[in-house]
Parts: sequence; structure tokens; C-alpha cells
Amino acid sequence: MKEADIERILERAKEKYPEAKPRIISDNGPQFIARDFKEFIRISGMTHVRTSPFYSQSNGKIERWHKSLKRECIRPLTRLTLEDARRLIQSYVDHYNTARLHSAIGYVSPQDMLAGRQTEIHATRDHKLEQARRQRQLRRQQSASSMFAHSSTTTTITSPGETEAGTAGMQPC
Repeated sequence: MKEADIERILERAKEKYPEAKPRIISDNGPQFIARDFKEFIRISGMTHVRTSPFYSQSNGKIERWHKSLKRECIRPLTRLTLEDARRLIQSYVDHYNTARLHSAIGYVSPQDMLAGRQTEIHATRDHKLEQARRQRQLRRQQSASSMFAHSSTTTTITSPGETEAGTAGMQPC
């Protein structure tokens, strides 16, 4: 990817999320250390953090993204052409950002998190869980009351080896 490509991507991100002040975390690739790119970052009001060379753990978010992309999109799906691969990856990126729930941000999608909808989503989930708990409790109560109504007949409890008539198989001496 060239520095102009990176600048285009960042411009689109700024247009889509004008209220956010992006912080770019990158490796030390030539497109990220170029003088023009540094100037673009400064003019745009963004901050740029470069990771330590040969230490991929310092860029864990992108490494995790690559792992998910490979595991969920690239390896299981068959790409017939370069255009087909681009289409599959774009479809996955759209799903990842708009539909896939992420545990690190409270099981909401990144789009919902950026739009500030996580509180509303969590409240809706809590309401649904409470309704389900009430329904389960009501079913248990109904089940218990119907079992009690059926068990109102007298039941004799016997010890092992006994019958209701008395001791089984025992002869008087």
C-alpha cells in the first residue's frame, strides 16, 4: 500500500466519523515514515504512533484483525479470481464492522459502539433476559402446582426388600 492509499483511507474515515480524533497505530513501513504522510497527519490533526520494529505484540489490534480475517474469511472460503477475493474480503469487513459482536467492546458491533448505541443495546438485552427469567419461573410454578395436584393420592413408601403387604420372601421361624 502506498502513502497516497493510506491518506485516502484516512480521509474517508474522517468524513465518515467527523467527531472522532483518530490515532493511527502502524508499523514502520515506508508509507508510514514518509515526509508527506507525516505532514498529512499533522495537517489532519491526527496522532501517529509507530510500533517497535520486529515486535508484533505492540500492534496487537491489527495482528488480532489479521488472525480473524484469515480464520473466518480467507481460509474457509474459495477465491477463484483476484476480484472474487476482494469481494469476499469486503463482504467480511462489512460483516465484521456492522453485524459481528465483539467481546472486547461488550458484545456489540463496532458500528454500534461508534454510534453510541451500546447502552441502548445492553438495556434491551437486560429487559429480554428479565422477561425470559419471569417466563421460566412461571412455567416452573405451573409445573410444580400440576405435579402437586396429581400426587394428592396416598403413596406408601417401602424399604428395600419389602412390599406394601409386608416383608417379601421371609418365612417365620
